[in-house]
Amino acid sequence: MSEMITADLVDLDLSADSKEAAARALAERMVALGRVTDLDGFLADVAAREAQMPTGLDGGIGIPHCRSEHVTEPTLAFGRSAAGIDFGAADGPADLIFLIAAPAGADDAHLTILSSLARQLMNAEFTDALRSAADANAAAALIRGEEPDGTGGVPEGTEDSVDSVDSVAVPAAASAGAATGSPDVGPEEGPQNGPDDGPAERGRPFRVVAVTSCPTGIAHTYMAAESLEKAGREAGVEVVVETQGSAGFTRLDPAVIEAADGVIFAHDVPVRDKDRFAGKPTVDTGVKAAINRPGELIDEVRGKAARGEVTAAGAAGTDGASGTTPVERGGKPGEGYGTKLRVWLMSGVSYMVPFVAAGGLLIALGFAIGGYEINKAPSVMDHFVWSQADSWAALLFQVGGVAFAFLVPVLAGYIAYGMADRPGLVPGFVGGSIALTVNAGFLGGLAAGLISGAVVMAIQRVRIPAALRGIMPVVVIPLISSAVVGFLMFVVIGKPIASAQKAMTDWLSGLSGANAVLLGALLGLMMCFDLGGPVNKVAYAFATAGIAVADPSDSAMKIMAAVMAAGMVPPLAMALATTVRGKLFNAAERENGKAAWVLGASFISEGAIPFAAADPLRVIPSSMVGGALTGALSMAFGATLRAPHGGIFVVPLIGNPLLYLVAIAAGVCVTTALVIVLKGLRKPAPGAVAQGPGGTDPSAPSPEAKQPVAA
Repeated sequence: MSEMITADLVDLDLSADSKEAAARALAERMVALGRVTDLDGFLADVAAREAQMPTGLDGGIGIPHCRSEHVTEPTLAFGRSAAGIDFGAADGPADLIFLIAAPAGADDAHLTILSSLARQLMNAEFTDALRSAADANAAAALIRGEEPDGTGGVPEGTEDSVDSVDSVAVPAAASAGAATGSPDVGPEEGPQNGPDDGPAERGRPFRVVAVTSCPTGIAHTYMAAESLEKAGREAGVEVVVETQGSAGFTRLDPAVIEAADGVIFAHDVPVRDKDRFAGKPTVDTGVKAAINRPGELIDEVRGKAARGEVTAAGAAGTDGASGTTPVERGGKPGEGYGTKLRVWLMSGVSYMVPFVAAGGLLIALGFAIGGYEINKAPSVMDHFVWSQADSWAALLFQVGGVAFAFLVPVLAGYIAYGMADRPGLVPGFVGGSIALTVNAGFLGGLAAGLISGAVVMAIQRVRIPAALRGIMPVVVIPLISSAVVGFLMFVVIGKPIASAQKAMTDWLSGLSGANAVLLGALLGLMMCFDLGGPVNKVAYAFATAGIAVADPSDSAMKIMAAVMAAGMVPPLAMALATTVRGKLFNAAERENGKAAWVLGASFISEGAIPFAAADPLRVIPSSMVGGALTGALSMAFGATLRAPHGGIFVVPLIGNPLLYLVAIAAGVCVTTALVIVLKGLRKPAPGAVAQGPGGTDPSAPSPEAKQPVAA
């Protein structure tokens, strides 16, 4: 393998004045050496990673990084800025900027090498040496772990070479403990516990196990681990960290977890196999908190242990080893209740949407084949004729109806899951089913989910003897929480919520004229505000709740039509804009524009996210104007829709389909025009290339080129 960083990849006088310009200047050096094949595509991947979380760190460090198809081999570029560049760190601009580029399919050894640099950045001697390096060769040698003269010696305090797999296999003593499951500090070492140090036996240090993970799994994951380990050594606390990075992870030995007095989760993606840590005092926070204030986190978990605050944790965030989930659960310390409430509600909505799509489309197909009287057909268990289309239509309709029947229980169950993990599922589903029984509908499901989560969280705060902890999540919590939620839903709040649900339904049914048009415009604004985010999901959930019945009202179907039409506008408009005025967009955006045609036609608003992330002040307001126009026109034209998804593929199921398409076209044209005008008022986007003869761009990727891989 060639050296990951050479003098040609070092700029000790970086003159860039923004993080985008800094990334471009360093990436150009990678292109010159053949390490990056498509500058604009790679920078788009860097920007996508930066949009997930700022990469500035306290101490004057910026570490933009990504995995990308446009990278041929793992590469580092280093820049030193005299003026400093803002990478979003709390303590101000960064003067040391590292651009880390990893191939999309980088092997474990390469990613381990990259992780070693991340750990080194937590070493003050290492960063001080970089600030005083006299020339590019010296800086590159220092980063590689060599003496400046190239002899291969390792400067004091920088023992972890970033070009030697052997030297980074165990970057720090505490990491060895994480890999083997054995803490690196023996029971006889370190200060003794004081009277308030928690449940650890007297005569040995306090023990903490931690998990760190970040979206890319290259840099922040390992920097957080190094920071926690260093803070633990300074505080006389044994800290063993499991780094869940891109190169995979080695699970902590169960015996180490069992012996731990507390747990720290420092993560921005779900923790894999989180239920291993159940029954321990736990601090749950973001990965940057572990980098910037590790001592506070250790003090916090010690305080929880001293107070006996045991957290019951489920597998928060994973199904198996995939480590994926629709939405991060729970709430992190320091977040307001408004933020936590949004996360909890989004958890329920995210799990509900697949039921909406499957059930709604099946019902719509049933209507399309058998007509609108198919809802009166007998059960297919009693009457099904293989050769009759009506029987197949009834089958589709009835299966869709069963799927729709899960909407409210799933919504309630996974709101409670978002609040309290697995123990919240049982009372959440029970409360959601009761909401249907008492006709409390969608509002009842929201209330049931929040109440269920709150009840379980209250039970979890009760101090439980160790002997009973094993049966708490299986027997005690489901029993008590279901009884409490059932009582509240049946006896206390069920009827008032049912009355409110009926009042809202009657109000929607009575909407007409200007009121309906204004509602359509509002829903259109919401659909285009965050392109698949919380506000978009609220509008979508509001619309689908109205048609989640066997016989939805005409007003509910109009609302569904307006919501879907508005959600199609942003990606279609971006696709049209990149087609008619490609020179205003860079190569990556023009390539994304091709995919946006299909995404927009399929009612996937997220197809416009790459454009909004790159230029939010122009793209988002333009999209909102077009979406509001489309929503208002759809309501004015009286278009109706029984299917909750499908885009142009369910046009045959739409009432007034021609005028519906006119409404979409109007919004798309308005958004396209606004984007072109607003972009035309500024200089061409970085990387945009003037079109050649015939309107072609000689540098644009071929149609067969793959989409960039977001890091």
